[in-house]
Amino acid sequence: MHEHKDHIHRLKIAEGHLRGIQRMMDEGAYCVDIIQQINAVKASLSKISVSVLDQHLKSCLTTAVRGDDPNERERVLHEIIDLFETANKN
Repeated sequence: MHEHKDHIHRLKIAEGHLRGIQRMMDEGAYCVDIIQQINAVKASLSKISVSVLDQHLKSCLTTAVRGDDPNERERVLHEIIDLFETANKN
Protein backbone atom coordinates (compact mmCIF):
# COMPACT_ATOMS: atom_id res chain seq x y z
CA MET A 1 0.00 0.00 0.00
CA HIS A 2 2.92 2.32 0.71
CA GLU A 3 4.04 2.01 -2.91
CA HIS A 4 0.55 2.92 -4.13
CA LYS A 5 0.53 6.12 -2.08
CA ASP A 6 4.03 6.94 -3.32
CA HIS A 7 2.93 6.44 -6.94
CA ILE A 8 -0.09 8.69 -6.44
CA HIS A 9 2.14 11.34 -4.86
CA ARG A 10 4.61 11.17 -7.74
CA LEU A 11 1.79 11.35 -10.30
CA LYS A 12 0.42 14.47 -8.62
CA ILE A 13 3.87 16.04 -8.82
CA ALA A 14 4.07 15.16 -12.53
CA GLU A 15 0.59 16.63 -13.01
CA GLY A 16 1.79 19.87 -11.43
CA HIS A 17 4.78 19.92 -13.75
CA LEU A 18 2.48 19.41 -16.75
CA ARG A 19 0.42 22.39 -15.66
CA GLY A 20 3.64 24.36 -15.39
CA ILE A 21 4.55 23.38 -18.94
CA GLN A 22 1.13 24.54 -20.13
CA ARG A 23 1.71 27.90 -18.42
CA MET A 24 5.14 28.14 -20.01
CA MET A 25 3.60 27.60 -23.43
CA ASP A 26 0.81 30.12 -22.75
CA GLU A 27 3.41 32.66 -21.71
CA GLY A 28 5.63 31.99 -24.73
CA ALA A 29 8.57 30.55 -22.81
CA TYR A 30 11.75 29.61 -24.63
CA CYS A 31 11.25 26.38 -26.60
CA VAL A 32 14.32 24.64 -25.19
CA ASP A 33 13.13 25.34 -21.63
CA ILE A 34 9.76 23.79 -22.46
CA ILE A 35 11.41 20.72 -23.99
CA GLN A 36 13.62 20.31 -20.92
CA GLN A 37 10.54 20.34 -18.69
CA ILE A 38 8.74 17.85 -20.93
CA ASN A 39 11.76 15.55 -20.75
CA ALA A 40 11.77 15.85 -16.95
CA VAL A 41 8.09 14.81 -16.80
CA LYS A 42 8.75 11.89 -19.16
CA ALA A 43 11.63 10.72 -16.96
CA SER A 44 9.43 10.99 -13.86
CA LEU A 45 6.64 8.97 -15.48
CA SER A 46 9.15 6.40 -16.64
CA LYS A 47 10.39 5.92 -13.06
CA ILE A 48 6.83 5.45 -11.86
CA SER A 49 6.19 2.95 -14.64
CA VAL A 50 9.27 0.93 -13.70
CA SER A 51 8.19 0.87 -10.06
CA VAL A 52 4.65 -0.28 -10.95
CA LEU A 53 6.10 -2.97 -13.22
CA ASP A 54 8.42 -4.10 -10.43
CA GLN A 55 5.44 -4.48 -8.10
CA HIS A 56 3.54 -6.39 -10.77
CA LEU A 57 6.42 -8.78 -11.35
CA LYS A 58 6.82 -9.41 -7.63
CA SER A 59 3.12 -9.98 -7.01
CA CYS A 60 0.83 -10.81 -9.94
CA LEU A 61 3.41 -12.50 -12.15
CA THR A 62 4.95 -14.47 -9.29
CA THR A 63 1.52 -15.66 -8.16
CA ALA A 64 0.61 -16.76 -11.69
CA VAL A 65 3.91 -18.56 -12.28
CA ARG A 66 3.66 -20.43 -8.98
CA GLY A 67 -0.02 -21.23 -9.55
CA ASP A 68 -1.53 -24.39 -10.97
CA ASP A 69 -3.32 -22.81 -13.94
CA PRO A 70 -1.14 -23.00 -17.08
CA ASN A 71 -3.55 -20.71 -18.96
CA GLU A 72 -3.14 -18.01 -16.31
CA ARG A 73 0.65 -18.35 -16.47
CA GLU A 74 0.57 -17.91 -20.25
CA ARG A 75 -1.83 -14.98 -20.03
CA VAL A 76 0.30 -13.08 -17.54
CA LEU A 77 3.52 -13.80 -19.42
CA HIS A 78 1.96 -12.60 -22.67
CA GLU A 79 0.82 -9.42 -20.92
CA ILE A 80 4.44 -8.67 -20.06
CA ILE A 81 5.61 -9.45 -23.59
CA ASP A 82 2.87 -7.26 -25.07
CA LEU A 83 3.77 -4.47 -22.68
CA PHE A 84 7.40 -4.46 -23.83
CA GLU A 85 6.46 -4.76 -27.49
CA THR A 86 4.14 -1.75 -27.17
CA ALA A 87 6.76 0.25 -25.28
CA ASN A 88 9.37 -0.42 -27.94
CA LYS A 89 7.11 0.76 -30.76
CA ASN A 90 7.16 4.32 -29.42
